[in-house]
Amino acid sequence: MEKISFVIPCYKSKNTITSVVEEITSTMLNLTTYDYEIVLVNDCSPDGTFNVIRSMAKQNPRIIGINLAKNFGQHAALMAGFRYASGDIIVCLDDDGQTPANEVGKLLEKIEKGFDVVYASYEHKQHSVFRNFGSKINSKMTEVLLGKPKKLMITSYFAARRFVIDEMLRYENCYPYVIGLVLRTTRNICNVYVNHRQRKEGSSGYTLRKLINLWLNGFTSFSVKPLRMATYFGGFSSICGFLFLIYIIISYFLKGSAPVGWSSTMAIMLLLGGVILVVLGIIGEYVGRIFMCSNVAPQYVVREVVKKEGEIKDEK
Repeated sequence: MEKISFVIPCYKSKNTITSVVEEITSTMLNLTTYDYEIVLVNDCSPDGTFNVIRSMAKQNPRIIGINLAKNFGQHAALMAGFRYASGDIIVCLDDDGQTPANEVGKLLEKIEKGFDVVYASYEHKQHSVFRNFGSKINSKMTEVLLGKPKKLMITSYFAARRFVIDEMLRYENCYPYVIGLVLRTTRNICNVYVNHRQRKEGSSGYTLRKLINLWLNGFTSFSVKPLRMATYFGGFSSICGFLFLIYIIISYFLKGSAPVGWSSTMAIMLLLGGVILVVLGIIGEYVGRIFMCSNVAPQYVVREVVKKEGEIKDEK
């Protein structure tokens, strides 16, 4: 009997995580060919979420509660959950109930057909306009920088085989990016349609700053294309400058004067100065991440793990 590990990063979900766990439990009663466990990772939520997780974990031996020492972010929380998950198939979903746990069978069916990773996709996403816009930007950037197939939709609700997770866990540096780790492990990936629900309460934890930091994590940790693009742009600027120099020399000899102008000179200086600063910023991101990794900065720090000891009773 294969075992499913549900890994759920939790943040400000004290009022929703219980219903998510209950939905998983009731769903797995019908999937009698699988055993399961639920790994709940509290990403240092300030609203007492871990008190709810602790209570459930002490009562139910199928639940493992993990409390991180500070807020490390969703992807680091997932990596922490992966290390404690023991299942043959890992299923990741959200803590707010928007990702339908009762449709996990659709993902598992595709896994059984031979796919390594299966992502849920939505015909009608119930996120805010800002979050949907950020998702589109992220999708396009992963296509360009990480080689994501154009038709593949990446979401937070997915199932993966054990060997994929084990390979991802070999990455021990800080700034993990789950999408990048998946794409560098396998391309045997597909989508399956599921419903996407309205958020019951609260709002997304992803602010503009967090989204930008997430993109930087992914693209500077798993791709050198930003550096190559900076090189190409620098080369293009140099060519333009060389051609402009030739134009000045030709104008001087043919017309007896070279083009002058304070405004045009300042505009070119500001343009080139901006290009230099952008390139230096990109290089600085790479150097900074190398520095953090060389200092062995942790992906996450676990403060506490809660699990009820004892034999798991078969509820099916």
